[in-house]
Amino acid sequence: MREPDNVNEMSIREINAYFRKHDESHLWPVCGKFNVTERAIRKVRRMRQQGLCLNPGLEYYYTLESVVSRIVNSIV
Repeated sequence: MREPDNVNEMSIREINAYFRKHDESHLWPVCGKFNVTERAIRKVRRMRQQGLCLNPGLEYYYTLESVVSRIVNSIV
């Protein structure tokens, strides 16, 4: 997925929508059981509720991208 040009001005809600719009997990279902993007968004949301401090924009974008990668790479 290509990083949007205006990612620094995007809110967390807009970044989540961007990830959902560009989601390709239906093309390669991980064990056919779940949507990777939704799982990553929920995981980051829980991390923030537990005290992780993330700024909207680039910091949130890269964190979400990292969590997506970890989920995909941990499923064998």
